Amino acid sequence: MKSFQYATALSVDSAQQMVADNGQYIAGGNDLLGLLKEYLVDPKTLVNIKSLPGLDKIEQGKDTWTIGANVTVAQIEDHAGIKECFPGLHWAAWHVGSRQIRNVASVGGNLAQHSRCWYFRHRDVLCLKKDGDTCYARHGENRYHSLFTGNQCISPVVSNLAVAFAALDAVAVVQREGKPVSMKMAEFYADAFTSPTAHNALKPGDLILRVEIPAVRNRSHYIQASDKQEFDWALVSCAAAAKVTDGKLSQARIALGCISPVPHQVDAANEFLEGKTLDDATASQAADLVLKNAKPHGHNEYKIPLAHTLIRRTLLKLNA
Repeated sequence: MKSFQYATALSVDSAQQMVADNGQYIAGGNDLLGLLKEYLVDPKTLVNIKSLPGLDKIEQGKDTWTIGANVTVAQIEDHAGIKECFPGLHWAAWHVGSRQIRNVASVGGNLAQHSRCWYFRHRDVLCLKKDGDTCYARHGENRYHSLFTGNQCISPVVSNLAVAFAALDAVAVVQREGKPVSMKMAEFYADAFTSPTAHNALKPGDLILRVEIPAVRNRSHYIQASDKQEFDWALVSCAAAAKVTDGKLSQARIALGCISPVPHQVDAANEFLEGKTLDDATASQAADLVLKNAKPHGHNEYKIPLAHTLIRRTLLKLNA
């Protein structure tokens, strides 16, 4: 780990001024400290943002819930209102790491974390995501990698919260060049889909302020499959949300994690579910649409039937 300066910010403006173009924000630090130790990032200044006012609150409004970027994953897991209104988000939080990790991991950090691909994480491998010329996962060990991508890098998004937020049509509010910018999850990760060196669409100095969730969908759920039952990354994750009235769906959304650099959504599947009453056949047809253009690699073809099963199970939970 190389030397760096350390500063604590007391306002959003001062945080952005101190981080400038060559610094990094630190809240929980779960991802950042690992990147520092492996020499994958080399910031001149670490700016502590844990003291920024108002970013550690969960607030329920009439039409929108607001979750500050410094809210911990454990706070989401434990919040009674979120359990009742957004059970999919509750379960997505519950699946993040261990309780010790959830106690310090922040919402902003979970969204902004870097690739977990072992070729990227290995300090001695110059892969495509580190400005090399080869994605070693494409013809190497790719069991945990993407089925969908818009570039040669097949590293997937692994944020549980991003998948749940995508299904809920949430937006991340990011402070950029002195003003807040709202980004849906597809926009937040868009650059990672098209550019091999990007992890998300954040620019240097951008600061995540909060996530806003519309209080429209009254049913949601989240399921993931992992090698281990607890404290493990997902092989595939799935979130679904909808407004359910008299057994019929409206504004349904399905999102998959760990199979694409963005939370994977297909408009045709969401449109197909509009006005439908859920049964296994309907859920299966929706899953077919979501996975229609999947392109597996040498070791990850198993993700297609696994994702199909998770989509069906998650959708059917909306009836519960």
